[in-house]
Amino acid sequence: MTGAAVAVGVFDGLHLGHRQILDRALARASARGTRCVVVSFDPHPDLVLSGSFEAVAPLTPHPERRRRLADLGVEIYEVIPFTRELAALRPEEFVDRYLVQPFAMHHLVVGENFALGRGRTGNVERLSQLGRSRGFEVDPVPLLVRDGVPVSSTRIRALLSEGRVEEVVGQLGRRYGLSGRVVTGDGIGRQLGCPTANLRLHDEKFLPADGIYAVWARIDGEPRALPGAMSIGTRPTFGENARALEVHLIDWEGELLGREVDVEFVAWMREQKTFETPEALAEAIAADIGQTRTRLERVRSASTEAASPGS
Repeated sequence: MTGAAVAVGVFDGLHLGHRQILDRALARASARGTRCVVVSFDPHPDLVLSGSFEAVAPLTPHPERRRRLADLGVEIYEVIPFTRELAALRPEEFVDRYLVQPFAMHHLVVGENFALGRGRTGNVERLSQLGRSRGFEVDPVPLLVRDGVPVSSTRIRALLSEGRVEEVVGQLGRRYGLSGRVVTGDGIGRQLGCPTANLRLHDEKFLPADGIYAVWARIDGEPRALPGAMSIGTRPTFGENARALEVHLIDWEGELLGREVDVEFVAWMREQKTFETPEALAEAIAADIGQTRTRLERVRSASTEAASPGS
């Protein structure tokens, strides 16, 4: 098999706007019976080129991004180290070295405002000119707008920073989630009558605002989603400053230490609070679990009704 449809971009988040670009590239590859290739960059170009850009954790770390792209049908995910030297290349140098020569590209699929190369001179018009002499077509995909707001990773981070995980679904096309291994904690949750699994993330990942969330959890990749209440925060009642990720699986018993847990954020329940005594905290946790159970039961019932024939 020779030739490829290539999509180029950062693709952090793999949100619905990115999906439009990827779906177009997959369609172009399928029509020609060739491969679909995604080319991305690390670190984020803005971090390298702008001294004012603050480094932030990714929405979708590269290992997760690679898995999700493979599930979509992308055959090659190429991550190019982004440097000032790379940014200084003339557009034709970048295209020849990183796209045409390695992949025999027949379609280049990008967002309509995409630009690469020295001074961002490699815009859609310039790339189209290069394509005519190198045998590829440029396929620009319009920006996706939802509820009057462009779908973007910046918007998703803003929503997550306010705990608005339900609204993120409209941008991502799925619930936001994270994955980690259960590690030994300090046992405070068990002492309070609510054993929790302490998660250590496999990769750096952007976290929602501190607080309590209703979540679905899966253990070791099992398909069954378990209801859970998750805490993100610093445990201020006990004077701790380190940010911790703890999840309590509702109505579930078993050993979790060392196991893998995937979490999907369903709803924000409340902000992090400082309680005067551990007993007051225990009462709040019991209330959190009850409210979370009710919330998730409603979500599950609504999903079941939506999936029923004739609904």
